[in-house]
Amino acid sequence: MKIAISATGSTTDSMVDPRFGRAAWLLIIDSSTGNLIEAIDNSQGREVAHGAGISAAALVADKGVEAVLTGRVGPKALPVMEKAGIKMINNVSGSILEALTQFSGNIAETFPPETNKTVEGAAPVSQGECGCGKGQGKGMGNGQGRGQCRR
Repeated sequence: MKIAISATGSTTDSMVDPRFGRAAWLLIIDSSTGNLIEAIDNSQGREVAHGAGISAAALVADKGVEAVLTGRVGPKALPVMEKAGIKMINNVSGSILEALTQFSGNIAETFPPETNKTVEGAAPVSQGECGCGKGQGKGMGNGQGRGQCRR
């Protein structure tokens, strides 16, 4: 299975980038062998004002990726990935090799970033853990325009 991992560098020794659309690199890896198939420089996605997640999602879909490991897939990339049938694992951290070892055999479901579901070994994100939802507006953006978590 081809998987994409958001990365801070172009090798499997790099760390997982917590962002998907604005990740420095997108590494495409064969999960059965652990071999790096392609390292995609995502500098264009990092510098765009809007639509970085959509572009990254379309890019990995065009490459035939079946799953993505990342810190977080944003709300704009989510529908593109779902439509392409790409499975998503959020809350991934550590090195690329650690992520591969931890998740490669457990990619079974698609998890939207808003849920608290996890794959074995991934930490759930609870309401308020990132600072969202603690005020009177309950994270709904009442009067502030900040309704979505922007971790």
